[in-house]
Amino acid sequence: MKKNRLSKKSGAALSAVFLTAALIVGGVIFGRDNTMYAQADGRPVAISSCTIAGSNVVCQLSAGSVPSSDDGKYYIYADEVYQDGTAGKVVATVDAAASATASFPLNYNSADSNLSRKFLVAVKRGGQMVQVSNEHYITNPEAIATHTSQRKDTGIKGILPDLARCSGGELQDLGIQQIVYNVNMDEICVDASVGGAIPFNYNGQTYYFNGGRIQSFDSMVKTFNSYGIQVTLVLLNGGQSPYAQDLVLPGARGGNCPGYALNVADAAGVDHLKAVGAFLAQRYSGQAGCGQVDNWIVGNEVNARTSWWYTDSSSLDYNVNVYVKAFRIIYNEMKSQNANLRIYNSIDQEWNRKSNPGSFLSKAYLDQFNYYMLREGNIDWGLSFHPYNSPLYDPYAWNGPAVWVQKGLSTPYITMQNFDILVNYMHQSQFLNPAGEVRSISIAEIGYTSAFGNDKQEASIAYGYLKAASCPDVDAFMLFRQTDDAHEMESHLAMGLCDINGNKKPAYDIYKNLGTANEAAAKARASQIIGMDIDQMISQNIVWTRSGTGVVQ
Repeated sequence: MKKNRLSKKSGAALSAVFLTAALIVGGVIFGRDNTMYAQADGRPVAISSCTIAGSNVVCQLSAGSVPSSDDGKYYIYADEVYQDGTAGKVVATVDAAASATASFPLNYNSADSNLSRKFLVAVKRGGQMVQVSNEHYITNPEAIATHTSQRKDTGIKGILPDLARCSGGELQDLGIQQIVYNVNMDEICVDASVGGAIPFNYNGQTYYFNGGRIQSFDSMVKTFNSYGIQVTLVLLNGGQSPYAQDLVLPGARGGNCPGYALNVADAAGVDHLKAVGAFLAQRYSGQAGCGQVDNWIVGNEVNARTSWWYTDSSSLDYNVNVYVKAFRIIYNEMKSQNANLRIYNSIDQEWNRKSNPGSFLSKAYLDQFNYYMLREGNIDWGLSFHPYNSPLYDPYAWNGPAVWVQKGLSTPYITMQNFDILVNYMHQSQFLNPAGEVRSISIAEIGYTSAFGNDKQEASIAYGYLKAASCPDVDAFMLFRQTDDAHEMESHLAMGLCDINGNKKPAYDIYKNLGTANEAAAKARASQIIGMDIDQMISQNIVWTRSGTGVVQ
């Protein structure tokens, strides 16, 4: 389905409340024409682009003033993500000038591959190499993709499936168009000693994947594809397997967390991560007989450091920098296989208030993530956002606590009620993709409890879905979940469309009717529960709030 994306000009116009004629955001300069310029941190040379052309990498260099040097040369270094400054390899040398072009081999799928490396410019001064530019990554890895498949975009209506119930026809009955599911890297990575291991030769090394687990994913993906359902997979790092310890950031090892930051600190971890990205993107490209995955999400709510993306540092900049490096690797390795993939980050709804002191504010995390992306080469990353109610067990999607849900940018939380704040924020010039378009936004996880009444869950699901459907930039609304989870129910989170015994709740039928010819019935039911026409509430952006934070029966 072709998206009605906004142009760069239109996006800037809608976000005028956030912009001035010229400003600096996170080290990036925006001129009066909204053109983005990387601030050079005092370094006189800029790498304005770094792209693949044929079998080479071409870097365009510019300098307001040519830096002094011993020999009048620019030296282009290729660093692995764990290296800084002139620690990598010199891949090209050109005459120093106000404008210059450097070209060198990509060396794809070899021990010296430059696909996911970062590049910088140095000069020789006093016999020493001095860095004179910021780092820059390749921004068009899709140029070499040989497993590209047409995307299966049919609509936003999605769910986290209950695999035990998928053969019963419920997903087809519900009209589900997308599903989201988790892939734990430590479950799929093994070594040659494991029986049935699948070998994968990449960048001069052989890596092994768990044959049983991979074949289970093959079957799952192909089954969903046969139903006409688009697949999104979330890449997680559980950190438990002895075969995948090299994928855990060294400083995160030994932590007590269900999710760990990926290792971008040494060669073993980085090389393994490159192979994982290439293997998964190739296998699930739709051209390997194993099914097609169109969307990949890197981590889960990565701003929640002590919950889902653990490191031993409480520094926002450190944590974002680690995540950006991992994201760059996965993005370049995956897009070099299938050009039509979308790769998303993942943050939660805690926009300006964190419920856990070990977390980071999602707005601050998003801003810092975007800063690094612009500084080191803008790519077409997508935003995966989880606009849950606050608190999570609050049953009213349309009437949240006034203390948490507000209309302004300083709101503590972003839920579906004030989701337009996030959408408008992403319309700012500094957040547009390289084509000047608003980025894909995936509501990859959203759910509403029935613990305080089935009627509230019905109306909340209708409100959330219809609000998402009214936003042309939203490409997914993934309801969490198909069936209740007993452990979550202990916290009043009965978010399934079916109870733990498999009985369909009233919310099942309302979700089934949404997005179909029977949608009017779903809207009428929701309007009756809410006490106001739901179309009017959404089209006029009417935001009801209530005092206190307790559940009103």
